[in-house]
Amino acid sequence: MDALRVLRCVTDALLDRKAVDLLVLDLRGLTAATDYFVIVSGTSDAHVRGMAEHLRDALAPAGISPHHVEGLAQGRWVLLDYVDFVVHVFHPELREFYQLERLWADAPVLATGALEGRSKQ
Repeated sequence: MDALRVLRCVTDALLDRKAVDLLVLDLRGLTAATDYFVIVSGTSDAHVRGMAEHLRDALAPAGISPHHVEGLAQGRWVLLDYVDFVVHVFHPELREFYQLERLWADAPVLATGALEGRSKQ
């Protein structure tokens, strides 16, 4: 599966769980660490954990599993490292504090909010 199709699956899975302020950054050419960041917020620790767990479950049937996961037990900032892309699921307070969007402001934005007619509800 090509990268953009995988990112579509990622964003669909997150939006299925009522993701807030979804953002996909293209980091190719800016860092060798990964190609894309997906940044999203939940509304509570349980929401953050639920989105991260749902994403893992949604990608598993396609044989896509994270190389590394951090923060799942706490639910404040869950990082799912899939090597080619990294998903950051934040509690709003931590997203505001770390401001990854500002840190990677030079990265082109591939997607924001709801995608192709999907809406945050």
